[in-house]
Amino acid sequence: MLKTSEDAYSQSSVLKSISRSFFVFKARSGRWVSRIFIYVFLTGIAFVCVFPVLYMLVTSLMSNSDLNNISVHWVPTRLQFENFYIAADLLSYAQYARNSLIVTVFATLGHLISCSFIGYGFARFRFPFRDALFMLVILSFIVPVQTIIIPLFITYTNLGWIDSYLPLIVPTFFGFGLNGALYIFIFRQFYLTLPLDLENAAKIDGCGFIQTYLRIVLPLARAAIIVVLVLSVVWHWNNFYEPSIFLRRPQLSFLPVRINYIISIVNAPPEILFEMLGLIEDGEDTLNNAVVMAGALLVIAPVIIFFLFAQRNFIQGIERTGITGE
Repeated sequence: MLKTSEDAYSQSSVLKSISRSFFVFKARSGRWVSRIFIYVFLTGIAFVCVFPVLYMLVTSLMSNSDLNNISVHWVPTRLQFENFYIAADLLSYAQYARNSLIVTVFATLGHLISCSFIGYGFARFRFPFRDALFMLVILSFIVPVQTIIIPLFITYTNLGWIDSYLPLIVPTFFGFGLNGALYIFIFRQFYLTLPLDLENAAKIDGCGFIQTYLRIVLPLARAAIIVVLVLSVVWHWNNFYEPSIFLRRPQLSFLPVRINYIISIVNAPPEILFEMLGLIEDGEDTLNNAVVMAGALLVIAPVIIFFLFAQRNFIQGIERTGITGE
Protein backbone atom coordinates (compact mmCIF):
# COMPACT_ATOMS: atom_id res chain seq x y z
CA MET A 1 0.00 0.00 0.00
CA LEU A 2 2.84 2.41 0.83
CA LYS A 3 4.52 1.64 -2.46
CA THR A 4 1.32 2.34 -4.35
CA SER A 5 1.01 5.75 -2.69
CA GLU A 6 4.59 6.57 -3.59
CA ASP A 7 3.98 5.61 -7.23
CA ALA A 8 0.87 7.77 -7.35
CA TYR A 9 2.77 10.71 -5.85
CA SER A 10 5.58 10.19 -8.36
CA GLN A 11 3.15 10.09 -11.28
CA SER A 12 1.43 13.25 -10.00
CA SER A 13 4.78 15.04 -9.78
CA VAL A 14 5.64 14.02 -13.32
CA LEU A 15 2.28 15.25 -14.60
CA LYS A 16 2.71 18.56 -12.82
CA SER A 17 6.21 18.94 -14.26
CA ILE A 18 4.98 18.14 -17.75
CA SER A 19 2.06 20.56 -17.49
CA ARG A 20 4.35 23.28 -16.12
CA SER A 21 6.81 22.73 -18.96
CA PHE A 22 3.96 22.83 -21.46
CA PHE A 23 2.69 26.18 -20.20
CA VAL A 24 6.21 27.63 -20.12
CA PHE A 25 6.81 26.44 -23.69
CA LYS A 26 3.45 27.84 -24.76
CA ALA A 27 4.20 31.25 -23.20
CA ARG A 28 7.68 31.39 -24.71
CA SER A 29 6.46 30.29 -28.13
CA GLY A 30 3.71 32.91 -27.95
CA ARG A 31 6.26 35.62 -27.22
CA TRP A 32 8.45 34.42 -30.09
CA VAL A 33 5.49 34.39 -32.49
CA SER A 34 4.45 37.90 -31.48
CA ARG A 35 8.04 39.11 -31.75
CA ILE A 36 8.45 37.61 -35.21
CA PHE A 37 5.17 39.20 -36.29
CA ILE A 38 6.28 42.62 -35.02
CA TYR A 39 9.64 42.35 -36.82
CA VAL A 40 7.97 41.31 -40.08
CA PHE A 41 5.47 44.14 -39.77
CA LEU A 42 8.14 46.77 -39.02
CA THR A 43 10.33 45.45 -41.84
CA GLY A 44 7.44 45.88 -44.26
CA ILE A 45 6.84 49.45 -43.10
CA ALA A 46 10.56 50.24 -43.34
CA PHE A 47 10.69 48.85 -46.87
CA VAL A 48 7.73 50.99 -47.93
CA CYS A 49 9.46 54.08 -46.54
CA VAL A 50 12.93 53.30 -47.91
CA PHE A 51 11.86 51.97 -51.32
CA PRO A 52 11.41 55.41 -53.00
CA VAL A 53 14.89 56.50 -51.91
CA LEU A 54 16.45 53.24 -53.10
CA TYR A 55 14.63 53.56 -56.42
CA MET A 56 15.86 57.14 -56.86
CA LEU A 57 19.44 56.15 -56.00
CA VAL A 58 19.56 53.17 -58.37
CA THR A 59 17.84 55.02 -61.21
CA SER A 60 20.07 58.07 -60.83
CA LEU A 61 23.14 55.90 -61.47
CA MET A 62 21.80 54.30 -64.65
CA SER A 63 22.91 55.15 -68.15
CA ASN A 64 20.50 55.79 -70.97
CA SER A 65 21.01 52.26 -72.29
CA ASP A 66 20.19 50.79 -68.87
CA LEU A 67 16.95 52.75 -68.73
CA ASN A 68 15.91 51.33 -72.09
CA ASN A 69 16.98 47.78 -71.22
CA ILE A 70 14.09 45.82 -69.68
CA SER A 71 16.52 43.29 -68.17
CA VAL A 72 18.16 45.96 -65.97
CA HIS A 73 16.19 46.62 -62.80
CA TRP A 74 18.26 47.17 -59.65
CA VAL A 75 21.89 46.73 -60.74
CA PRO A 76 23.15 49.14 -63.43
CA THR A 77 25.64 47.75 -65.91
CA ARG A 78 27.76 50.86 -65.43
CA LEU A 79 27.52 53.59 -62.79
CA GLN A 80 26.70 56.88 -64.51
CA PHE A 81 27.87 59.51 -62.01
CA GLU A 82 27.72 62.14 -64.76
CA ASN A 83 23.97 62.32 -64.12
CA PHE A 84 24.63 64.19 -60.89
CA TYR A 85 26.87 66.75 -62.61
CA ILE A 86 24.21 67.36 -65.27
CA ALA A 87 21.45 67.65 -62.64
CA ALA A 88 23.51 70.04 -60.50
CA ASP A 89 24.16 72.22 -63.54
CA LEU A 90 20.49 72.29 -64.53
CA LEU A 91 19.43 73.04 -60.96
CA SER A 92 21.97 75.89 -60.62
CA TYR A 93 22.53 74.13 -57.33
CA ALA A 94 24.69 76.65 -55.50
CA GLN A 95 22.40 79.61 -56.18
CA TYR A 96 19.10 77.96 -55.29
CA ALA A 97 20.52 76.01 -52.37
CA ARG A 98 21.58 79.37 -50.93
CA ASN A 99 18.02 80.67 -51.34
CA SER A 100 16.59 77.61 -49.60
CA LEU A 101 19.15 77.86 -46.81
CA ILE A 102 18.44 81.53 -46.09
CA VAL A 103 14.69 81.04 -45.72
CA THR A 104 15.08 77.76 -43.82
CA VAL A 105 17.45 79.25 -41.24
CA PHE A 106 15.44 82.41 -40.55
CA ALA A 107 12.05 80.69 -40.63
CA THR A 108 13.25 77.97 -38.26
CA LEU A 109 14.70 80.58 -35.92
CA GLY A 110 11.38 82.44 -35.94
CA HIS A 111 9.44 79.30 -35.08
CA LEU A 112 11.80 78.36 -32.26
CA ILE A 113 11.54 81.80 -30.66
CA SER A 114 7.82 82.42 -31.05
CA CYS A 115 6.35 78.94 -30.68
CA SER A 116 8.33 78.15 -27.54
CA PHE A 117 7.11 81.39 -25.95
CA ILE A 118 3.47 80.90 -27.01
CA GLY A 119 3.48 77.26 -25.93
CA TYR A 120 4.75 78.28 -22.49
CA GLY A 121 1.93 80.78 -22.16
CA PHE A 122 -0.70 78.15 -22.98
CA ALA A 123 0.88 75.65 -20.59
CA ARG A 124 1.40 77.82 -17.52
CA PHE A 125 -0.96 80.81 -17.53
CA ARG A 126 -4.70 80.96 -17.07
CA PHE A 127 -6.45 83.75 -18.92
CA PRO A 128 -9.91 84.26 -20.44
CA PHE A 129 -10.70 82.07 -23.45
CA ARG A 130 -7.39 80.23 -23.16
CA ASP A 131 -8.82 76.88 -24.19
CA ALA A 132 -10.82 78.46 -27.02
CA LEU A 133 -7.71 80.20 -28.34
CA PHE A 134 -5.75 76.96 -28.16
CA MET A 135 -8.48 75.22 -30.14
CA LEU A 136 -8.13 77.95 -32.78
CA VAL A 137 -4.40 77.23 -32.87
CA ILE A 138 -5.10 73.53 -33.48
CA LEU A 139 -7.71 74.46 -36.09
CA SER A 140 -5.15 76.53 -37.97
CA PHE A 141 -3.02 73.40 -38.25
CA ILE A 142 -5.91 71.24 -39.44
CA VAL A 143 -7.04 73.70 -42.11
CA PRO A 144 -4.76 73.31 -45.19
CA VAL A 145 -2.98 76.41 -46.44
CA GLN A 146 -4.52 75.94 -49.89
CA THR A 147 -7.91 76.99 -48.53
CA ILE A 148 -6.64 80.35 -47.25
CA ILE A 149 -4.01 81.09 -49.87
CA ILE A 150 -6.18 83.70 -51.64
CA PRO A 151 -6.69 85.99 -48.58
CA LEU A 152 -3.03 85.47 -47.69
CA PHE A 153 -1.97 86.50 -51.18
CA ILE A 154 -4.20 89.60 -51.07
CA THR A 155 -2.85 90.57 -47.63
CA TYR A 156 0.78 90.18 -48.65
CA THR A 157 0.14 92.04 -51.89
CA ASN A 158 -1.28 95.00 -49.96
CA LEU A 159 1.78 94.92 -47.72
CA GLY A 160 4.10 94.85 -50.73
CA TRP A 161 5.65 91.54 -49.69
CA ILE A 162 5.03 89.61 -52.89
CA ASP A 163 8.17 88.55 -54.75
CA SER A 164 10.21 88.57 -51.55
CA TYR A 165 10.98 86.20 -48.70
CA LEU A 166 8.96 88.19 -46.16
CA PRO A 167 5.74 86.09 -46.48
CA LEU A 168 7.79 83.01 -45.67
CA ILE A 169 9.82 84.43 -42.78
CA VAL A 170 7.88 87.16 -40.96
CA PRO A 171 4.82 85.02 -39.97
CA THR A 172 7.09 82.50 -38.26
CA PHE A 173 8.13 85.10 -35.68
CA PHE A 174 4.45 85.36 -34.65
CA GLY A 175 3.81 81.63 -34.31
CA PHE A 176 2.20 81.33 -37.73
CA GLY A 177 3.84 80.23 -40.95
CA LEU A 178 4.41 76.65 -42.08
CA ASN A 179 3.04 74.26 -39.39
CA GLY A 180 3.53 76.82 -36.64
CA ALA A 181 0.51 75.47 -34.75
CA LEU A 182 2.11 72.05 -34.49
CA TYR A 183 5.25 73.53 -32.95
CA ILE A 184 3.14 75.42 -30.38
CA PHE A 185 1.43 72.16 -29.49
CA ILE A 186 4.76 70.35 -29.08
CA PHE A 187 6.16 73.02 -26.76
CA ARG A 188 2.95 73.17 -24.75
CA GLN A 189 2.93 69.41 -24.24
CA PHE A 190 6.54 69.48 -23.07
CA TYR A 191 6.04 72.37 -20.65
CA LEU A 192 3.12 70.53 -19.06
CA THR A 193 5.54 67.75 -18.04
CA LEU A 194 7.86 70.14 -16.18
CA PRO A 195 7.34 70.40 -12.41
CA LEU A 196 6.10 73.75 -11.17
CA ASP A 197 8.46 73.65 -8.20
CA LEU A 198 11.36 74.82 -10.38
CA GLU A 199 9.51 77.93 -11.50
CA ASN A 200 8.16 78.62 -8.02
CA ALA A 201 11.70 78.42 -6.62
CA ALA A 202 12.87 80.86 -9.27
CA LYS A 203 10.08 83.28 -8.34
CA ILE A 204 11.05 83.04 -4.66
CA ASP A 205 14.62 83.94 -5.65
CA GLY A 206 13.28 87.08 -7.32
CA CYS A 207 13.09 86.02 -10.97
CA GLY A 208 10.34 87.60 -13.02
CA PHE A 209 8.37 85.93 -15.78
CA ILE A 210 10.92 86.63 -18.52
CA GLN A 211 13.90 85.61 -16.37
CA THR A 212 12.17 82.41 -15.29
CA TYR A 213 11.38 81.55 -18.88
CA LEU A 214 14.86 82.33 -20.25
CA ARG A 215 17.00 80.97 -17.40
CA ILE A 216 14.94 78.04 -16.09
CA VAL A 217 12.32 76.85 -18.55
CA LEU A 218 13.95 77.33 -21.94
CA PRO A 219 17.21 75.51 -21.08
CA LEU A 220 15.14 72.54 -19.92
CA ALA A 221 13.23 72.49 -23.21
CA ARG A 222 16.16 71.09 -25.19
CA ALA A 223 14.19 67.99 -26.22
CA ALA A 224 11.29 70.01 -27.61
CA ILE A 225 13.67 72.45 -29.30
CA ILE A 226 15.42 69.60 -31.14
CA VAL A 227 12.11 68.12 -32.31
CA VAL A 228 10.87 71.47 -33.61
CA LEU A 229 14.27 72.23 -35.13
CA VAL A 230 14.34 69.02 -37.17
CA LEU A 231 10.72 69.27 -38.30
CA SER A 232 11.00 72.94 -39.21
CA VAL A 233 14.22 72.50 -41.17
CA VAL A 234 12.85 69.57 -43.16
CA TRP A 235 9.50 71.18 -43.94
CA HIS A 236 10.88 74.59 -44.83
CA TRP A 237 13.61 73.12 -47.03
CA ASN A 238 11.07 70.98 -48.90
CA ASN A 239 8.42 73.70 -49.04
CA PHE A 240 7.10 73.87 -52.59
CA TYR A 241 3.60 75.31 -52.58
CA GLU A 242 3.97 78.70 -50.88
CA PRO A 243 7.19 79.76 -52.68
CA SER A 244 5.57 78.96 -56.01
CA ILE A 245 2.71 81.33 -55.09
CA PHE A 246 4.54 84.24 -53.47
CA LEU A 247 7.75 84.28 -55.54
CA ARG A 248 7.48 85.38 -59.15
CA ARG A 249 11.10 85.88 -60.11
CA PRO A 250 12.82 82.56 -60.88
CA GLN A 251 16.02 83.83 -59.25
CA LEU A 252 14.27 83.78 -55.85
CA SER A 253 12.84 80.26 -56.06
CA PHE A 254 14.05 77.22 -54.10
CA LEU A 255 15.60 73.90 -55.02
CA PRO A 256 12.35 71.83 -54.89
CA VAL A 257 10.76 74.21 -57.38
CA ARG A 258 13.68 73.67 -59.77
CA ILE A 259 12.79 69.99 -60.14
CA ASN A 260 9.94 71.07 -62.43
CA TYR A 261 12.54 72.74 -64.66
CA ILE A 262 14.44 69.47 -65.14
CA ILE A 263 11.22 67.57 -65.82
CA SER A 264 10.15 70.12 -68.43
CA ILE A 265 13.53 69.75 -70.18
CA VAL A 266 13.38 65.96 -70.11
CA ASN A 267 9.91 66.01 -71.67
CA ALA A 268 10.86 68.58 -74.31
CA PRO A 269 11.96 67.57 -77.86
CA PRO A 270 15.70 66.78 -77.62
CA GLU A 271 16.63 68.38 -80.94
CA ILE A 272 15.63 71.77 -79.51
CA LEU A 273 17.48 71.62 -76.23
CA PHE A 274 20.65 69.58 -76.68
CA GLU A 275 22.55 72.29 -78.50
CA MET A 276 21.30 75.00 -76.14
CA LEU A 277 22.39 73.05 -73.03
CA GLY A 278 25.71 71.91 -74.52
CA LEU A 279 24.92 68.21 -74.21
CA ILE A 280 25.76 65.48 -76.69
CA GLU A 281 23.06 63.05 -77.77
CA ASP A 282 25.22 59.92 -77.83
CA GLY A 283 23.05 57.57 -75.80
CA GLU A 284 24.93 58.29 -72.58
CA ASP A 285 25.13 62.04 -72.05
CA THR A 286 21.36 62.36 -72.48
CA LEU A 287 18.64 64.05 -70.47
CA ASN A 288 16.43 61.29 -69.10
CA ASN A 289 14.72 60.06 -65.94
CA ALA A 290 18.10 59.23 -64.40
CA VAL A 291 18.96 62.95 -64.43
CA VAL A 292 15.59 63.74 -62.83
CA MET A 293 16.23 61.22 -60.05
CA ALA A 294 19.76 62.56 -59.56
CA GLY A 295 18.31 66.05 -59.20
CA ALA A 296 15.75 64.83 -56.67
CA LEU A 297 18.52 63.21 -54.63
CA LEU A 298 20.56 66.40 -54.70
CA VAL A 299 17.55 68.33 -53.42
CA ILE A 300 16.84 66.04 -50.46
CA ALA A 301 20.50 65.25 -49.67
CA PRO A 302 21.02 68.20 -47.25
CA VAL A 303 18.00 67.33 -45.10
CA ILE A 304 18.93 63.63 -45.08
CA ILE A 305 22.45 64.47 -43.91
CA PHE A 306 21.05 66.86 -41.29
CA PHE A 307 18.64 64.21 -40.00
CA LEU A 308 21.38 61.57 -39.81
CA PHE A 309 23.30 63.80 -37.40
CA ALA A 310 20.20 64.75 -35.39
CA GLN A 311 18.22 61.49 -35.42
CA ARG A 312 19.33 60.27 -31.99
CA ASN A 313 18.44 63.51 -30.23
CA PHE A 314 15.28 63.77 -32.34
CA ILE A 315 13.99 60.35 -31.24
CA GLN A 316 14.81 61.09 -27.61
CA GLY A 317 13.05 64.43 -27.96
CA ILE A 318 9.91 62.76 -29.33
CA GLU A 319 9.83 60.52 -26.25
CA ARG A 320 10.27 63.42 -23.83
CA THR A 321 7.97 66.04 -25.34
CA GLY A 322 4.81 64.22 -24.28
CA ILE A 323 3.34 64.18 -27.79
CA THR A 324 1.86 60.72 -27.29
CA GLY A 325 0.13 61.64 -24.09
CA GLU A 326 -0.24 64.28 -21.43
